[in-house]
Amino acid sequence: MKKVLSFIAICALLFALNGCSTKTGQSNTQELSVVATMFAEYDFARQVIGDCGTVKMLMPPGADMHSYEPTPQDIISIRNADIFIYGGGESDTWLDTVLESVNSQSLHIISMTEICELYEEETVDGMESDHVHDENCEHGEEHHHSEYDEHVWTSPVNAIKIIEEITQTLCSLDEKNSRVYKQNSEKYIKEIELLDKQFRDTVENAERRLMVFADRFPFRYFVEEYSLDYSAAFPGCSHDTEPSAKTIQYLIKKIRDDGIPVIFTIESSDRRVAEAISNETEAKILEFHSCHTVTKSELENGVTYVELMKRNLTNLKEALN
Repeated sequence: MKKVLSFIAICALLFALNGCSTKTGQSNTQELSVVATMFAEYDFARQVIGDCGTVKMLMPPGADMHSYEPTPQDIISIRNADIFIYGGGESDTWLDTVLESVNSQSLHIISMTEICELYEEETVDGMESDHVHDENCEHGEEHHHSEYDEHVWTSPVNAIKIIEEITQTLCSLDEKNSRVYKQNSEKYIKEIELLDKQFRDTVENAERRLMVFADRFPFRYFVEEYSLDYSAAFPGCSHDTEPSAKTIQYLIKKIRDDGIPVIFTIESSDRRVAEAISNETEAKILEFHSCHTVTKSELENGVTYVELMKRNLTNLKEALN
């Protein structure tokens, strides 16, 4: 019912805005306006655009894109933007109606899932599949059908592809500042390339290749990129609040049998599952950040994708050795 009411509200707002004037083109003397749905793409855009335009993130600090619902102002921001960047997965289905109403000649849309090779979400050993699945992760009429994992940015290699697409779009709309965009892009990509090398070196020299998540798992692209194995309490987009008893028992046994020193949680986790497993195994709890959302304090202090991934690098080294 909440979804239906939200859809009706969006349709009503779009109807009301139909008579409003919209942009017909971008002047070279006018700053570009970029709107992004969540943190990673927001950071990529602001690093490239620098002082030559504005970047707005729709999702409030600490929010979850899987349960995010747009405000009327969010919809207006999208309609008034020059570039709109979004994930393109199941959690963005609310955008279909909005984007259909937008002048395609004045709004340039970048979907991250259209830039990167996609993997399906998977259920690995230990995950119980008999939970009630979250309504935001539709698999069609049959609950067990696979869907594509939308967290493409968790791979630094994919992050570079996304940044290159953003750069190309900015340059095509604002040739006057294209040199600035390219310089900013090259600088940030070099930082991410260094991170990529450090992740590869860490994995190559590690004692083990298994990451254990006592939490959701939005890192399919990360582990595929670096040939890592993983166990987790939930699949990527699950909103179950408790894993099954079998899942917890499986993870406890896995940690004990393999001598796993670290278990991971993601940002904004309540850590209850991790703490229960840690109490049984004495494994240390560390955070592995998905760069999907940040706290208000982190946002105000200008935290970046690179900074968050450096934290992940430090924690990965401890977990694998």
